[in-house]
Amino acid sequence: MGIKQRKKREKERRRQQIMVAAKRVFAEKGFTRTTIEDIAREAELSPGTLYLYFKNKDELYASLSLRILKYLQIRLEDLHVAKGLSPEQRVALLKELLYDVYEFDPTILINMFHLQSGDTMKNLSPELLLEIKTMSDQALSILSKLFEDVVQKGTLVDRNPLVLANILWALFAGIVLWEESKQTVSEKSSSNLKQTLETAFDIFHRGVFKIEQTENNT
Repeated sequence: MGIKQRKKREKERRRQQIMVAAKRVFAEKGFTRTTIEDIAREAELSPGTLYLYFKNKDELYASLSLRILKYLQIRLEDLHVAKGLSPEQRVALLKELLYDVYEFDPTILINMFHLQSGDTMKNLSPELLLEIKTMSDQALSILSKLFEDVVQKGTLVDRNPLVLANILWALFAGIVLWEESKQTVSEKSSSNLKQTLETAFDIFHRGVFKIEQTENNT
């Protein structure tokens, strides 16, 4: 291995070290109360070293989203190309897929939803902003193609597939953030995320399929 490759690998290793530490601190203290110094201490590095890899706390926070966006993209692509599934099965499996994405990393998923709905995006470098936007658009594009395939088979209501993809994603994000807010307000509040998703996706599923198709399956 050449010196250039070794330095590149070391840089990526250090970057991952910082992101792992940041995830732990963000989970424990929350975004607002976390400082760069906290993360540096957890990573056993100096604050100055962190600034060599991330220009500010917002950028470090946002970078954590890339991993879960990639996982979402892979899972959606696998479902899109899966063989032997009926249109109903394909759409129904989205419920399990999105819940799996939540379980893959609940903290980072919640952070990502807060990121997308807040002002943090304005503080990111153009490169990171483009990377997040590109990966988000790719995931929505695959989800849209999945709906488009089902619409073309004549079993789904004739609506813009991208609009359906956005509605489903908004439904998922809203439920996750609502359940998380209940936990924040009251420690006694138990999470009913899976049950709520089951009900919401069942309503969505019934709403997007044509009436005659639904009646044939009852």
